[in-house]
Amino acid sequence: MQEEKLNATNHYLYYPDDKGVPQFLAYGFRPIFLLLAPYMIISMVLWGLVWSGTVTIPFMSDTLNWHMYEMLFGLATAGIMAFLFTGLPELYPGWVPLIGWRLFGIVLWWLAGRVTFWMIDIVGVEVVAFTNISLLVWIIWFAKDVVLDPLQRHASIAYTVVVILGIEIWYFAAQLGYAKSASIDILKIAVGAFVVLTLLALRRVNMEAVNETMEDQNIDDIFISPPPRYNLAIFTVTLYTVAEFFYPDNSITGWIALASAAALLGILNDYILKDESILDQPYVWYLGVIVIMLAVGYGLIGWDILTPDFYGINHFRHFITSGGIAMAYLVVMIIISYIHTGRHLQYTIWTHLMVGSMTLASILRGVIAFFEGYASLLHILSAFFWVVPFVIYIGLFFNYLVSARADGVKG
Repeated sequence: MQEEKLNATNHYLYYPDDKGVPQFLAYGFRPIFLLLAPYMIISMVLWGLVWSGTVTIPFMSDTLNWHMYEMLFGLATAGIMAFLFTGLPELYPGWVPLIGWRLFGIVLWWLAGRVTFWMIDIVGVEVVAFTNISLLVWIIWFAKDVVLDPLQRHASIAYTVVVILGIEIWYFAAQLGYAKSASIDILKIAVGAFVVLTLLALRRVNMEAVNETMEDQNIDDIFISPPPRYNLAIFTVTLYTVAEFFYPDNSITGWIALASAAALLGILNDYILKDESILDQPYVWYLGVIVIMLAVGYGLIGWDILTPDFYGINHFRHFITSGGIAMAYLVVMIIISYIHTGRHLQYTIWTHLMVGSMTLASILRGVIAFFEGYASLLHILSAFFWVVPFVIYIGLFFNYLVSARADGVKG
């Protein structure tokens, strides 16, 4: 364990000259999280107002398309940036952390992608496509050594990001009329790709967070997330994603969705250790609920496909997107905001409330399929409870993000 902690802090030996660098630019996750939480709140509140007909966005004729793209690619690109900028210096000792005004420029690049999509009817699809695609290309170039690593230790993450880039290019090609596939079908493919990326990242976050918790609780054991269960879940989710694209109404697609749910639930067995019990640790529950939300989504989708005359599949998909994927963002933001600001992981009524509120929001959104008569109320309640965790995050962590690390280490 001591050797692991030493490897995790080796990157500080390569920390660049930080003279004149403000603290909010002292490490990759800081400016990203400072923007991401408010952007999630603004996006969801705005979507709720647009959906209810209260407001209209004057420069955007297809608000549904905007909502879906931003909740997938917009937020995920920021998540990928935060994960890579924070994790690569630790995963590969000798990697120089990205800090300062260069980091600020990359974050502004991401923000430009959001603003251009908001004004897509004015600037045109070409400008939006170039702004967003070029950023993802740069991110892949930034992480190219991961792909070129002879040991291929974390190359699966990089390969998945390359696939996501291909899907994004495909999406904008369809928007410009160069591809015949419907945008909605391409975005469904993207959901599968982001679930795969979430699982790949989750396996690594699990080991860091749970082992940190076990050390703080003096639990004499080591938590390991072996690849087989994750690989099975990734395989079934990928198979379902392909099957849905080509055979959306075929019963075999429904059975593959159920298989995906079962494979995802199998990951929870990792938390059952041989000698010690960690099932009473809050962060085990926080991380476990990500997998549960994903499994519920795929399970209900499979049931929907196999049930004649029931069409709730798009509602159930929100268990995967606003539930599982978004929960992964939230939990990872909490973990990084504690550990990478030099603090021990803590759980309080506020962290419980954050995870519980997002869980409730996902349930309220997903069950609209069964209560169509209350759709408007459930939409509003879901949006409210989904926003609450990020409001709490701002109050709980923003001071950490703009202050020096509590342990006095740079970064």
